[in-house]
Amino acid sequence: MSDLIQLEKRDHTAIITINNPPANTWTLASLQALEDTIEALNEDLNIFALVVTGQGEKFFSAGADLKSFADGDIANADLMGKAFGRAFSALSRFRGVSIAAVNGYAMGGGLECAMACDIRIAEEHAQMALPEASVGLLPCAGGTQNLPWLVGEGWAKRMILCGERIKADKALSIGLVEEVVPSGGALDKALELAQMAGKQSPSSVARCKTLVMSARDGRSHDDGWRMERELFVDLFRTEDQREGVNAFLEKRTPEWKNR
Repeated sequence: MSDLIQLEKRDHTAIITINNPPANTWTLASLQALEDTIEALNEDLNIFALVVTGQGEKFFSAGADLKSFADGDIANADLMGKAFGRAFSALSRFRGVSIAAVNGYAMGGGLECAMACDIRIAEEHAQMALPEASVGLLPCAGGTQNLPWLVGEGWAKRMILCGERIKADKALSIGLVEEVVPSGGALDKALELAQMAGKQSPSSVARCKTLVMSARDGRSHDDGWRMERELFVDLFRTEDQREGVNAFLEKRTPEWKNR
């Protein structure tokens, strides 16, 4: 585990803090640490939700350190691009609920990290951008794919092609974030949502997330409905299904086993 990625566990919630001050930029080591951490959390059946935030009060993450691309080394670009892809793909595929507590600037790979999460909570002073084209690069960690899905093609083109930087209130109005909170409040709000998620069956949540994400693949409604029915039946192979129904009938709080 790298010190660049800090991990804390509170009950059924894991908190990952990007810890590379002053701007919490991504490095090869921190990307690998993020990937490894999420893989380990997927194996921890006691973890139902994940919150990602940045160290300090100013930056969630400013993305990659551009110094690493100054020499134009193609091999290094390939190495970093693949590392970004693996790390944020792992974040997208986390089996539970993932919430980005955007506590400041989220630029480039920082915004891509937030977009890899299921839900985004931004503090009122936060600003977001994908400025890669302004320095001769392009978003290579899901930016061109996730942003249009979240905000539509027009705003995605404004941010990617025109380099437009947006503030938290605009991010909320276009659907890039789900809620804006006062400065210093993103982590608490994210933890509140994580606690809500912890009351859900983790077995159900994992399957629901698979279904929601599958809508991005362009499947027909018939295929989506078929998948719903199949995963509904699949739940009857889990302990959580029996626990949830019987807890309701017995008027008690369910005790989820995540299996």
